[in-house]
Amino acid sequence: MNIFDKIKKQRFLSISLLTLTLATGVVIGTLLNTGVYAAKDEQSAAPDATPLVIPSATKLETEFTKVARKVEPSVVNISTDYRPPAPQTSRRGQPGGEEMDEDQMDMFRRFFGGQMPNNPQFRNGPLPKQQGTGSGFIVDANGYIITNQHVVEKADTIKVKLPGDSNEYKAKLIGVDRETDLAVIKVDVTRKLTPVNIGNSDGVQVGDWAVAIGSPFGLEATVTAGIVSALGRDNSVVAGAQQFQNFIQTDAAINPGNSGGPLVNIAGEVVGINTAIATRSGGSQGVGFALPINVAVKTYNQLIRSGRVTRGSIGISFSRGDRPELTRAMGVDGGVLVEQVQPGGPAEKGGVQVEDVITAIDGKPVKDGSQLVARVADTPIGESVKLTVDRAGKKMDLNVTIGDRTQVFSDRPDIAGNQPEGAMPTEGQTSAKFGMAIANVGAGEKERLGLEADGGVRVTRVEQDSFAEEIGLREGDVILSINRSPVASVDDVKKFQVSLKGGDPVAFRVARPVPQGVPQRRGAEGPVTIFLSGTLPKN
Repeated sequence: MNIFDKIKKQRFLSISLLTLTLATGVVIGTLLNTGVYAAKDEQSAAPDATPLVIPSATKLETEFTKVARKVEPSVVNISTDYRPPAPQTSRRGQPGGEEMDEDQMDMFRRFFGGQMPNNPQFRNGPLPKQQGTGSGFIVDANGYIITNQHVVEKADTIKVKLPGDSNEYKAKLIGVDRETDLAVIKVDVTRKLTPVNIGNSDGVQVGDWAVAIGSPFGLEATVTAGIVSALGRDNSVVAGAQQFQNFIQTDAAINPGNSGGPLVNIAGEVVGINTAIATRSGGSQGVGFALPINVAVKTYNQLIRSGRVTRGSIGISFSRGDRPELTRAMGVDGGVLVEQVQPGGPAEKGGVQVEDVITAIDGKPVKDGSQLVARVADTPIGESVKLTVDRAGKKMDLNVTIGDRTQVFSDRPDIAGNQPEGAMPTEGQTSAKFGMAIANVGAGEKERLGLEADGGVRVTRVEQDSFAEEIGLREGDVILSINRSPVASVDDVKKFQVSLKGGDPVAFRVARPVPQGVPQRRGAEGPVTIFLSGTLPKN
């Protein structure tokens, strides 16, 4: 190797060593710088802050937690479908058409926001289905559920979603009571369900904790809490409330969709049914009302026995609401001032007069009208009670026999039928084969129609696409006979249904009331009647 080769080799080794040294330094420097910058970046926003650490999950047990866990498996979501009846005519002045009646006009105004539909498909075809939601709670392991009547009224289909189950189950309506806004429905499932624990609403006090569970705005299993704000709120404080409704007031949030759900005490017992709210916005403003469970239980027990509710009455009318000045003006502290006496009713027969002040029943003081109604309604029909009255300052006792409220006020369809307009047929009202709901006809209505004292049942609802609709039966028709056999009560119709089968011919003799204001024509032996007939479907 000559000298030039040695020089080249040494230079190559030197350059290689220098290059390796520089590369090693760059790598080390990069690593060091990266670590330093990373450390600076982690705490650059708040260098003196300590990172937070998520602890192990711990479930805190509170009384509300226990209540929710206990009751939620029994609270259901209810949805309904209802199709309004199709109008039979298009509009005023259309050739070959008739003028819509006021009920149809009102329906269109509400449904279309005040505008009549221009689309021809709405003129003769069915209107779109309407839907609603609400809540309910299981009271029997066999699938019986309590809810509000207004949740299921007018429903063609009732569907229930059970807790922890994504399926929807079709429910059967067992019975309704408009005067307490209560309904009983039933779902058939293959397993036993979890019923609630029923409490005693007489033990509820102002200031008690209250928990509401339901499906507000369709949001299932929603739990809200508050306290009992007041007791004994009568029907005068809730718009549309009925005579037999008095309420527990609560500030637990109740919103649309909560209706029919339970109001629960801190022990997890149902003490009320969430029914209404006082609101200016449409949402909860801290004033909700629940029907006491004691009232609901009495109604439920009658509905599961017979599909309807029977209440006692003495046949008087009085002012609603708290008006103590009325009785004080009569010189009486408390009691109920009689404003009207029903002709032929128990009170008239017992000697009660207008301006009497009823102060006691069977020796127990009567504070107001709600207390009077509750006591009389719970007294068995046919039982005699002693009314203590003040008449022009003179105290006297009168014996009065309790009557059936639907018979005492038979001239008032809202009472005599006790059937909400458009309600779905119930088992107790006969719907198995004919596709209609019926109710007994009161004495006053029979007299108005010129019917025999023991004849006829009134059609309160006709199902869409049913046998009853097919042959032309209408709501308000009074059925006088089936296959030439007289019909005197709902039970008579039930007996016919048991004896008939698919394919059998059926003929109804019907009295059809004429519109109000038009003279009622009568035949030689009673009202003009028509015959409607058809063959029962085999399916």
